[in-house]
Amino acid sequence: MLTRRQLAIGSAAMTSAGIIGRWAAEARATHFNTPLPIPRLVDAAKQGNAVSLKVAAGRHAFVHGKPASTYGYSAPVLGPVIRMRRGDEIEMTVENALDTATTVHWHGLLVPGESDGGPQQLIRPGDRWRPVLNIDQPAATLWFHPHPHHDTARQIYMGLTGMIIVDDGTDVRLGLPRTFGIDDLPLILQDRSIASDGSIEYGADGLAVVYGARGDTVIVNGVITPVAKVPAGLVRLRLLNAANAQNFVLRFSDQRIVHVIASDGGFLPAAVPVTQLTISPAERFEVLVDFANGKAVALETGPDEVMGIFGRLAPDGSSDYVPVMRFETTTKPALVKEMPRRLVELPPASQGLAIRRRQFVVNSGICMNRTQAGEHADMVALTGINGQTFDMERIDVETNLGTSEVWEVISVGLAHPFHIHGALFRILSIAGTPPPPHLAGWKDVVLVEDRAELLVAFNQPATRAHPFMYHCHILEHEEAGLMGQYVCA
Repeated sequence: MLTRRQLAIGSAAMTSAGIIGRWAAEARATHFNTPLPIPRLVDAAKQGNAVSLKVAAGRHAFVHGKPASTYGYSAPVLGPVIRMRRGDEIEMTVENALDTATTVHWHGLLVPGESDGGPQQLIRPGDRWRPVLNIDQPAATLWFHPHPHHDTARQIYMGLTGMIIVDDGTDVRLGLPRTFGIDDLPLILQDRSIASDGSIEYGADGLAVVYGARGDTVIVNGVITPVAKVPAGLVRLRLLNAANAQNFVLRFSDQRIVHVIASDGGFLPAAVPVTQLTISPAERFEVLVDFANGKAVALETGPDEVMGIFGRLAPDGSSDYVPVMRFETTTKPALVKEMPRRLVELPPASQGLAIRRRQFVVNSGICMNRTQAGEHADMVALTGINGQTFDMERIDVETNLGTSEVWEVISVGLAHPFHIHGALFRILSIAGTPPPPHLAGWKDVVLVEDRAELLVAFNQPATRAHPFMYHCHILEHEEAGLMGQYVCA
């Protein structure tokens, strides 16, 4: 068995470093010429709480003048931002116009297993799925994406990603920026490998299975290095990492302080000042950025330290940051200038609330299969949770509705972004220490390099016919078997 550090010094690692180095070299030479696209806002309440999505193939130019084949939700690529209000019942209609089966998983939405959109709920080509979503959770930034087993990674890479905003009136009460597209911006962060003809290249070879598919170009809302025009005041950024595997290590080029106000499951007790923010695949953060000084500034991403050489963006393996996008201020007056001191009250996270404790060992690595003559070796991925790879016919965990449990997640071989469907959790510890303040709220994804203890609240039912998933959100790991199923009754 090779560890990730041993593999990183091999020739395959050198090849990957060259690809990622091209990302850095090209990004440094890029001009910010493309306006930031703002996805269409679909306000469910304003259309009778009935929302339709069409999953279809399209054409989109990541590189100017070179359109590529893509997938999208009622759009050539990506999809709308759907605003949902707490207390509403929303009738969704999803039509599959692709030539392959798909699903739509409402990531972070607390709904029963039969509405969750996991791999059991396939929508065949030409079919429609009509779940009814009862919205009963605090305000948060969520998202939706496909979840068919063995094809999730490719479909997301092709463009199937959309954002959800759950609204409960808290941002109005707090006086937060909330004018969509002006001072409240959705930012969907991804990376892609783009060929010389402008097409996106996806391949799940041995290295992609082990490390996840990692591209040579950063894109935001479907474009490369865009520029956003913002008012000279407080601006709210809703950050979503929709990459297959890449952790983005974000900062502003002038290293200004930004304030984290929310994570996956909603608002934090108070704004947390940071100068750098790591966001792993499927995580979301809402941050407030002050542009009152009127100066243009770039948002950058740096080396993915938990990935060794596979996360380094600079061609020489240095700690260079590369630009993601640029912000420029307008002459329009700022809508919000002051930040609230307090946000929401959260109950304490106590292990005493748990009725049981479970342990999940998340293992990924590779072994080398040599020919009898020893002439060459093939890499074979070894992935699983507690020694078992995913089986759709097996239920791994049974939980009780309305209870809480402590789940200890141990990562072996690589850092894993661990996600639980149908539930939110509080992080009790990471590597034996309490979580930093910006990770102390409600979450549904946690990046585990060593081990983490989670206090998981189970408030949604799931049957054996429609169980919930828990899995690594490096999508190639999920498809290789790093996933389990649980029921809740």
